[in-house]
Order: sequence, then C-alpha cells, then structure tokens
Amino acid sequence: MNDGYTDLPPGKLANVVTYLEMRKPRPAKASTTMSEFVIRREAKADLDWYRRLYREIGAPWLWFGRLRMSDDELRAVLHHPEIDVFVLSHNGVDGGLLEFDRRCLPDIEILYFGVTASLFGTGAGRALLDYCLPLAWAYRPNRIWLHTCTLDHPRALEFYRKAGFVPYKRAIEIGDDPRVTGDLPRDAAPHVPIL
Repeated sequence: MNDGYTDLPPGKLANVVTYLEMRKPRPAKASTTMSEFVIRREAKADLDWYRRLYREIGAPWLWFGRLRMSDDELRAVLHHPEIDVFVLSHNGVDGGLLEFDRRCLPDIEILYFGVTASLFGTGAGRALLDYCLPLAWAYRPNRIWLHTCTLDHPRALEFYRKAGFVPYKRAIEIGDDPRVTGDLPRDAAPHVPIL
C-alpha cells in the first residue's frame, strides 16, 4: 500500500479501525456505580425495541449494520443461542447495549457496545462492561476482542485500553454513508460532514 491520500467519491465514508483484544480476565473489582443501573440479558429481543435502542445509541457514531438487516436476518442474529444481548437501564429507561458473539469460540467478539448520550459521564458504560466481561470469561475463551473506529466516541479507544484491551491491528474501512443511503437521518452525526 502506498503512503498518501486517496480521494473518496461523494456518499462514501472512510475511517481508521483499531482492533483490540483481551487475553486474560482482569482482576475482579466492584463497580461503584452498579447500584444506579439494572443490567439484564435479552434472550429473545423484540426487533422494534432493539432497532430503537440501537439507533438511539449508534446514530451519533453512524452505526447502520443492523438497520440494513431484514426482520428475518436480524432475528437470526439476535435470537441465536450463542449471541448474548445485554441491556443497561437507568431509572427504568433502557440506555445501554452490549452484545457478545460466541459463535467463533475460543474467541468472543463484542459486536456492539454503547450507551445513550444521556448516560455519558455517568459510569454506565463502565458498569455495563464490568458486569458483562466476567460472564464472557466464564466460557473460557482464548480472548475477547472488539474494534472501534475514528467515527466512534472520541474517548472510545482510551476507554477500551483502560479496561484492559490491547490494540493489535489497524485497518481502513470505506463504505456508503448511511445518511446518504437513508439508513439514518441526514442530521445524524452532525460532526461528520456529508459529502
């Protein structure tokens, strides 16, 4: 690959993806914020409910993958016995999402992880991750991995590193802007210009 710049056609986005992994469990520690939150596993998530939460959490970061799935495709993923969907609630309102994919054991991938903007800075993300990681380690994986990108929250990479994940690979992702394709409203992620 050559160094330098590559022009993108209108309607495309490019971002740098960083892959991170954790190869051993962290020492157990109690979350100081858990009393404020309720976390539950959604074994058979309702598709409309899921899409609303996914969109609320992910629209600022241009999440779109699950929005493009048909009902049958989404149901096949969310209701699969080796996909774990966890939801964090605060004051009775769902505002956090974490999904594990155990279909490729001995690796477990965190497919989606995030909280709504109203929960930024409350410790909700830390509480959700602290609650769920030991549940994933109970399956005795070789590693737990995830990826984040430059379209994600500006502190996401730092958050994952503080949680014990270690970067191991980078890639460039180029794809259609979900605001141009209609998967997200045009006013989503106003910090990323539409070209």
